[in-house]
Amino acid sequence: MKSIQGLFPSRKILLNPGPATTSDEVKFAMVKSDICPREEEFCRVLDSVKKDLVKVVNGQDNYTAVLFASSGTGGVEAAVTSLVPKGEKILIIENGVYGARMLEIAQTYGIDVVHYKVPYTSVPDLDEIRNLLKGDPKISRIGIIDHETTTGIRNPIQEISDMASEFGVELIVDCMSSYAGLEIDLKKWKVGAIISSSNKCIQGMAGLSFVITRNDLLKASKNVRRSFYHDLYSQHIGFNLSGQMQFTPPVQIVYALQKALDLFFKEGAENRIKRYEENFRILESGLAKLGFTFLVPAQLRSNILLTINEPINKGYSFKSMHDFLYERGYTIYPGKISKYNTFRLSVLGDLYPADVFSFLETLSLYLKEIGVNKIENKL
Repeated sequence: MKSIQGLFPSRKILLNPGPATTSDEVKFAMVKSDICPREEEFCRVLDSVKKDLVKVVNGQDNYTAVLFASSGTGGVEAAVTSLVPKGEKILIIENGVYGARMLEIAQTYGIDVVHYKVPYTSVPDLDEIRNLLKGDPKISRIGIIDHETTTGIRNPIQEISDMASEFGVELIVDCMSSYAGLEIDLKKWKVGAIISSSNKCIQGMAGLSFVITRNDLLKASKNVRRSFYHDLYSQHIGFNLSGQMQFTPPVQIVYALQKALDLFFKEGAENRIKRYEENFRILESGLAKLGFTFLVPAQLRSNILLTINEPINKGYSFKSMHDFLYERGYTIYPGKISKYNTFRLSVLGDLYPADVFSFLETLSLYLKEIGVNKIENKL
């Protein structure tokens, strides 16, 4: 058999916020003999994946993972449509486009929403959240993004979860780009559910989303059903009865996720978080030395993603920078806020300090290519 290195093309460095750079081991895990996903052998794989997903965040026996064949947005849709009881309200906190997406999902299904929007460069005000909860006893759920990849801000989930618990309100947290990359401990957080996907910090392949839900809340969702496909309870019960997902799963993506989970536990949660943090500090420092400035203040940055102000130098354009870097094996991503001219760089995925140093060297070559000696920024 050829070596793994001989089977796959050259390694690409993805600095976009997912899908992320994956290891050859994860890619190679997809090369399996064909199997019907209804076979007991594959059902055992699914069961182990479900248990390991909960283990990553210390959910223990109090939580259950429910998987869907979808992008991460499918998992958010499943959580919002399944876990907000009819006749009750969800308070959705928006400080980025992913909070706005959660809002749009709720509104699409006619769920009663209390909308709290703050500037995309800020975190929500805890006193304001408290006042909203005091003022409306019909609010039974709060929806929020943990790591808002619009800007790289991490929201104060621990404080909000403590407040939600005080009011008897369940917290639904989109952990799409923080799960397995930032500290999340369900023994500390008082949350009803978290949501993520297979292709970000867990370092698997795109194609699966999952909702990790507290068991009593999952059971209580039995009569909430708003969606045929994205219904948590029916998906959960279907698996319990047969060991299978209700609808055809992406078999190879499941195998890749199983391998990614194995590699996560081998590396260790603390080491994974430290590696991302080291990558981030190298990136942040290197960009600052080149003259780049950042959209959000240091105390709000997540250690995973930076939103960088675009230069105004003559000769610069995001497209020319993107294309120069892409030709050399590096993928970067534009900003998501129309009000600001920015681009984003993320260190999630199978990336290491050497990758970040190499990227910074290549970026400096681009600046020399367009004749930039000093980066100019808008005041």
